[in-house]
Amino acid sequence: MTEQELDPEDRKIVTLARSARARNAVPEGAAVRDETGRTYVAGSVVLPSLRLSALRTAVAMAVASGAASLEAAAVVSEAAQVPEEDLATVRDLGGPATPVLLAAPDGTVRSTVPAG
Repeated sequence: MTEQELDPEDRKIVTLARSARARNAVPEGAAVRDETGRTYVAGSVVLPSLRLSALRTAVAMAVASGAASLEAAAVVSEAAQVPEEDLATVRDLGGPATPVLLAAPDGTVRSTVPAG
């Protein structure tokens, strides 16, 4: 699925995730959309004392900003699938039906899975 085939709001979070990945030269970028339509964007965090995936970081930013729920999430990565730990983080805030889009670095959505 290409970015052009996506719902415009989902296309937006894939584009934001791609931008975060490229801008910060990190292995993955992610974006989440909360229940009000606000978006939160993050890249991977790799420090000696802290390692967070881009998706976990984006969810943490949403929580820290007062989001009550999530509508959707997107991650741009070379990975073949979204790790269960990342899905669990999305599920914690958005619920099991929250869609998580996994896109390749070129923006091609490889899969969409529910968080649950």
